[in-house]
Amino acid sequence: MTEEKIIEYSCLLQEYMINSGANETFAIVVNILVNCIILTVVVTLLDIIFRKIIVQSFKAFSDKTKSTFDDFLVESNFPRYIAHFVPIIILWHSLPVIFVEFPSIDKFLNIVLQIYIVLLCILVFRSILRSSKNYAEGIEKYQDKPLQSYIQVMMIFAWGIGIFFAFNLLTGFDLGSVAALGALSAVILLIFKDTILGFVASIQVSVNDIVRIGDWITFSKFGADGYVTEINLATVRVQNFDNTFTTIPTYSLIADSFQNWRGMQESKGRRIKRSIYIKQNTIKFLTQEDLDELKKIQLIAPYIEHREKEVSSFNRTVAADKSIPINGRNQTNLGIFRNYAEAFITENELINPDLFLMVRHLAPTDKGIPIEIFCFTYDKAWENYERIQANIFDHLIAAVPYFDLEVFESPSGTDFDKISLMNKTEQ
Repeated sequence: MTEEKIIEYSCLLQEYMINSGANETFAIVVNILVNCIILTVVVTLLDIIFRKIIVQSFKAFSDKTKSTFDDFLVESNFPRYIAHFVPIIILWHSLPVIFVEFPSIDKFLNIVLQIYIVLLCILVFRSILRSSKNYAEGIEKYQDKPLQSYIQVMMIFAWGIGIFFAFNLLTGFDLGSVAALGALSAVILLIFKDTILGFVASIQVSVNDIVRIGDWITFSKFGADGYVTEINLATVRVQNFDNTFTTIPTYSLIADSFQNWRGMQESKGRRIKRSIYIKQNTIKFLTQEDLDELKKIQLIAPYIEHREKEVSSFNRTVAADKSIPINGRNQTNLGIFRNYAEAFITENELINPDLFLMVRHLAPTDKGIPIEIFCFTYDKAWENYERIQANIFDHLIAAVPYFDLEVFESPSGTDFDKISLMNKTEQ
C-alpha cells in the first residue's frame, strides 16, 4: 500500500465531515484527534502484545540454555526494552500521515520520538552492562574487581553521548558547534569534580590492585574497620565488625593512608606482637639454690644446665671471684624467663615455626622493661587469633612470679591504701 493511499484512508473522516457541511479546519482537527486516538490504542496494544511475545520467548530460550547471561538479561528488562522498538517504528511511519496538514507539529513530534529512541538505546545499553556485571560476579576471577565502577564510567559516557544527540536534535548543533561551548568546560569540571576524581581513583585502585571487594581494611580517618562490600565510582562501602556501614570517598584510597589486611589473610600466619612489662627492681643474679629450684621447670631445665656449664667454664678460665656475684658471668632471672617464654611459644602447636619467632628486650621505660613476644599463629580468624594470644599471655603472666619477677602495674586506689597503712604502722 502506497503512502498516498494511506493518507487517503486517514482522511476519510475529514472528507465525510466536509461533505456534510462542517467547517474545514474543524474537520481537520477532529480527524487528527480521532487518528491519534486510534494510533494510541493500536500502538499500546501492539506494545503489550509484542512485549509479552518477546519477553516470554526470551524466557523460554534462557531456560533451555546453560549460560546464566541470558537470565540476567531477562532480569534487567532487556527483552522489554527491545519490544518497545516495534511500536516506535509504527509511530515513526504514522506521524507524517496523521499530521500531513501540520508539518511543524510533525517535525516537533519527530524530534521527540528520536530523543525517545536515544533514551531507549541508553536503557538497552545499561541493561546489557548490568547483565554483564551480574554474570561476571559469578566468575571467581572477577568477584573481587570493582565492576560497578567500570559500569558507572561507561554509563557516564553513554549518557554524555545521549545528551549530545538530544542537544543536537533540539538545537541543530553539530560536533563543531559544540566546540564553541568550551567556556562551559570550567563549570562542568567544577560540577563533576568528585566524579572525575572518583573515576581516576577507581582506575588506580583497580590497576594497582589496592583494594578488592572482600578485603578487610582499617581506615581510622573515617572510622572504618571491616570488609569492603562495594566499590563504585564515587564511594567505597565498608561493613564494620559491629555491622554498621561506613562510606569512604574512592579518591581517599589514593590520597590518604589506610591499612589493608589482605596480606595477612593471604600469608601463612597472623602476627602476635605484644609486651609484658617487668619491674626492673625485681631483676637479679641467680644463686645456685635459685638455679636448682628453676631446674624443676621441665621446659627450661635443659637450657639452664647447658648455660650453667658455659658460665662455669668461662668463670674458671678467667678465675672469676664468685664471692661477689657481679664478677664473671651469671644467669639472671629475667634472662631465664625470656628463654622460657621462647620455649613455651615454640612448643605451642598453634604457632607457625616457619615464620619469624622471637622474644626480646625493648628499651626500658618508666613502666619497666618490656619483654616483647613476636610470633605468628596458624589460624588467622579474628576470634581464634585473639583466643590463642590470650592463652599465651595468660600463661606467661602467671609464670612470672616463679622467676622472682613482678609484672609492672600502675598503682591503684587499694595500693595507696596499703602504703598509707604501712606508713602508719611504721610510725
